[in-house]
Amino acid sequence: MDNRPEWGKGCSRGCLLPQRVVVAIMSFLAIICAYTHRVSISHVITKLVVPINRTNDEVDHEDVCPVDEDTSTETPLNKGDYDWSEQMQGYILGSFYLGYLISQLPGGVLADKYGAKWVLSACLLLSGLCTMCLPLAIHVGEEWGLIVMRVFTGLAQGPLFPGLTALLSSWVPSHERGRLCAFAFSGVTIGTVVSNLSSGLMLHYYHWSVTFVVFGLTGPVWFIIFFFLCTSRPDQHPCIKPEELSYLTEALGERSQGKSPLPWKELLLSVPLLALVISQIGHDWGYYVMITCLPKYIANVIRFSIRSNGFVTALPFLAMFICTNLAGLLADYIIKSGKMSITNERKLYTFISAFGPGAFTVLASYAGCNKILVIGLFTFAMFLMGFYYSGQKLTPMDMSPSYAGTLMAICNGLGSLAGLASPPVVGYLTPNATMNEWRVVFWLGFVIFIISAIVFAVIGTAEVQPYDPAYTGEKKKG
Repeated sequence: MDNRPEWGKGCSRGCLLPQRVVVAIMSFLAIICAYTHRVSISHVITKLVVPINRTNDEVDHEDVCPVDEDTSTETPLNKGDYDWSEQMQGYILGSFYLGYLISQLPGGVLADKYGAKWVLSACLLLSGLCTMCLPLAIHVGEEWGLIVMRVFTGLAQGPLFPGLTALLSSWVPSHERGRLCAFAFSGVTIGTVVSNLSSGLMLHYYHWSVTFVVFGLTGPVWFIIFFFLCTSRPDQHPCIKPEELSYLTEALGERSQGKSPLPWKELLLSVPLLALVISQIGHDWGYYVMITCLPKYIANVIRFSIRSNGFVTALPFLAMFICTNLAGLLADYIIKSGKMSITNERKLYTFISAFGPGAFTVLASYAGCNKILVIGLFTFAMFLMGFYYSGQKLTPMDMSPSYAGTLMAICNGLGSLAGLASPPVVGYLTPNATMNEWRVVFWLGFVIFIISAIVFAVIGTAEVQPYDPAYTGEKKKG
């Protein structure tokens, strides 16, 4: 039965792409926008604060590299006005995740119960507006104004991944998730690449406030496009082709939204959910250290200029984007060919994405001031992290397609504790921003990576859980 609105049934012939592909593309763009809002502060803060005063003796030590000559050409607009300690900078960078933690679960529940479209729309619109207000917040309240506004930005973005998981779970069959969902989630890396490249260039040529305004505008622009192109479920879309609607109904099953209560007891007592949470925290610790603190490491220890900083910190995430999509194609092939079960594929990918980055970031800390080798090791580390998005990140959809948004909210919400804690911990461990101090940071990340991956390998699963309502089209095992 065709439940689409009468006014839209005649437009399906005009669709150039399958609607599930359009949904994946808009999800990809949503994450890019959100990550430019989230990550740009990591570059801007290096220009907001008064530069660390290094003596010539310190520069001669192996703990601090010689300064990049390109710094002499930087604009005088961004020479640093705020005397914030490394610990205060850690609190500023981590404040986003306080708001991010709070709004995850409400966002996931609302997306599962009422549909993801409006949850995501509000998320990106408010995040963009908050980002545009950051220059005013800094002018009025300095560090505390910045912290408050970053908390609000985190509140706005909390529903992002739960909402996207609910949306993709309603649109993408399990045997296509390696391609489409991994592509959508790879917006994380491209968003980081765009932020790093663009922030470096804008900070080199313009006042730092321009960075926040430009990135903030992407939120309202995405909101307008998404409003007209996407719906929460296939049967709600006015322009979906009948053939695609029939295919998705058969592959995904009829899903009644908002009628059955969430099985909270079964969810919270689930051992596989505990494995998901621990794995998420381990991954997020390492990844958040990279996206929030790598620009500071490159600027203060390796001592690239701000323009070069933007380029060299973009390379690792570009490598991760390439690996994410190649790994997604390989994952779909492995599963469809029967060479490996969904559960074993998810566990293998998760372990690769933990051990590789942990090991190679530690090696990078021992590469001294060999800038090419340092960036090469960071790039290979992040390339291997690309396996993550066809591993643990897809498991909430595997375990419970009906409650995927809620599962993602629980995992991503608790994972954000790593984002809240890691910048202050890094600030505490690196008061002088030296190479030896940062080496401790990378060893700590390696240990956390390995423990979380082992836990997921032992007690994790991608099998559909008993609390998920039965529906036609998808098997109850992985």
